[in-house]
Amino acid sequence: MAESKESRRPVLPLALCSCLTGVLTGLLITAFRLALQHADHWRDSMIARAHSWPFGGLLLTVTVVAAAAMVAASMVRRFSPYAAGSGIPHVEAVAKGELPPAPLSLIPVKFIGGLLAIGGGLALGREGPSVQMGADIGAFLGKKLHLPDSDVIALLAACGGAGIATAFNAPIAGAVFVLEELIRWFDTRIAIAALGSSCCAIAVARLFLGQNPDFKVEALAYSGFGSGSLFLALGVLAGLLGIAYNAALLQGISLANRLRWPVEGRAALIGALVGAVAWFAPGMVGGGDSITQRTLSGGEGFSLLTLVFALRFVLGPLSYAAGTPGGLFAPMLTVGAQLGLLFAGVCGLLFPHIVLVPSAFAIVAMAAFFTAVVRAPVTGIVLVIELTASFTQLMPMLWACFGAMVIPTLFGSRPIYESLSQPALQSARGENGTAAAETIRTSSRS
Repeated sequence: MAESKESRRPVLPLALCSCLTGVLTGLLITAFRLALQHADHWRDSMIARAHSWPFGGLLLTVTVVAAAAMVAASMVRRFSPYAAGSGIPHVEAVAKGELPPAPLSLIPVKFIGGLLAIGGGLALGREGPSVQMGADIGAFLGKKLHLPDSDVIALLAACGGAGIATAFNAPIAGAVFVLEELIRWFDTRIAIAALGSSCCAIAVARLFLGQNPDFKVEALAYSGFGSGSLFLALGVLAGLLGIAYNAALLQGISLANRLRWPVEGRAALIGALVGAVAWFAPGMVGGGDSITQRTLSGGEGFSLLTLVFALRFVLGPLSYAAGTPGGLFAPMLTVGAQLGLLFAGVCGLLFPHIVLVPSAFAIVAMAAFFTAVVRAPVTGIVLVIELTASFTQLMPMLWACFGAMVIPTLFGSRPIYESLSQPALQSARGENGTAAAETIRTSSRS
């Protein structure tokens, strides 16, 4: 078979560029993570001080969160419509050649808008902004360095993966995410770029963030063969709830657009609702990492856990409907951990003779629920293993992710990013969607 022109092209320039863009992505997303940490601390401190002034404090909290969401949505509408929501569907569309790369102005909008929205308390993840900002760096520098179009796409996807790697301190998951979700086929050049970007990004990030996994979990023993049926049942349940979660996300966007308000008004309304939740339960808002850590540590009782699970299951889709920058991964992982702990509690009541380790079910359910929603099982498994250092739970994750893949497929539920990338849904964002569509048409003509 004749060697393709693509495979004969020297790979060293692409490899070097992937390292350079990986370093830049690592620096940017590290700054984003640190800024979010400070924003979370500031929000918690503000709410704690506001409780000394009962009614006025409630009004202040609602107003601040609503204003943060409104400003974030306004930035998206005015300066970069591509920055709305997760941004991962846009990166996928650019990788497929369906849309042009976003201009570099997306980065400050995504950074500041994400900081306002997530730091303000919306239940959104840092990975969506991280992927899109990283991808923007890769595409911009690839063009500036006059790389071939195919290598520009490789850098765009690789730096998107580096964004995931830095956002979760998970370098392997970042590289896997590129091939399984962003590109969806194995390409040698893209794999080289993905590995180079992820390892360089994480090397830089760990200078500032440390090398420990994001979540502290007790060392877990390998699960016995007989537990496979329980983990499979957990996967089936995660698959059913994943269908419901995807439907809630899409329905939330649809309901927000039916208001026919300006995007700023809708974001302010959602921000006000989240602000009210933040006043009564400050620990229940934001990206959810602290909630996930408490869940993995078993720090919440069964009845309280049920309430928190229901609240976060609704809060994630509600927050995403605001149209501000923000992703889905972190809120999904929180819901998944809670689902696993609840499942273990029910199994303990039904089968008291079986010795269960609740944290093992929480970890496995994180991967299973991610799989049910995103339909990227390898990324989900690797990501959760890197987040928790729970390598011993690989086999239970395989059982659970198998069930979590089968159920949505049988019911015809599409992966969430595929649904979010549909033109009809994008245009349903009202003014924001109209601006984005106009931007796409203008870019296509030029």
